[in-house]
Amino acid sequence: MKKIWLALVGMVMAFSASAAQFSDGTQYITLDKPVTGEPQVLEFFSFYCPHCYQFEETFHISDAVKKALPEGTKMTKYHVEFLGPLGKQLTQAWAVAMALGVEDKITQPMFEAIQKTQTVQTPDDIRKVFVNAGVAGEDYDAALNSFVVKSLVAQQEKAAEDLQLRGVPAVFVNGKYMVKNDGLDTSNMDVYVKQFADVVKFLSEQK
Repeated sequence: MKKIWLALVGMVMAFSASAAQFSDGTQYITLDKPVTGEPQVLEFFSFYCPHCYQFEETFHISDAVKKALPEGTKMTKYHVEFLGPLGKQLTQAWAVAMALGVEDKITQPMFEAIQKTQTVQTPDDIRKVFVNAGVAGEDYDAALNSFVVKSLVAQQEKAAEDLQLRGVPAVFVNGKYMVKNDGLDTSNMDVYVKQFADVVKFLSEQK
């Protein structure tokens, strides 16, 4: 009985310590108007955003968050259209990637084509990135004009509007909380990445 009691005390203390690390207004913000029906963990990004590039390709924060999330919790990524000359077309292309299930294939080459080599200047160039990543051109074309992709584009636009998105990268949890990127410890990148993942995990477990 004593062992069970000590285990319970340990669990409570561990939870209290974890919860005490994060506070509303510091590491995260509770939204004034929660939005129901949004993905449980939702990241907004843009292929034009340098910080998003670092977020994804340098610090691998998305991967760290996915690994930290409770089993069964899904992380969804939406592209925003308010950055760059091809913002709208890239949001549509991301919807194609979502519809075809090739997000992982497209993310790195698209970031590099836009921010490193600057070889994406037209909608055709976007298509080339998909083809070079192994997506058949006819599959891309068919998806681009499909009802599913149009719905996914509308879904991304609506979520950004409903959550009153002001910048990227941005991570929302349960349509109720937003992680404060500037509220985390940036003195060490490993610490920052772990803290980011821990905050998202903590918020995903809140009701």
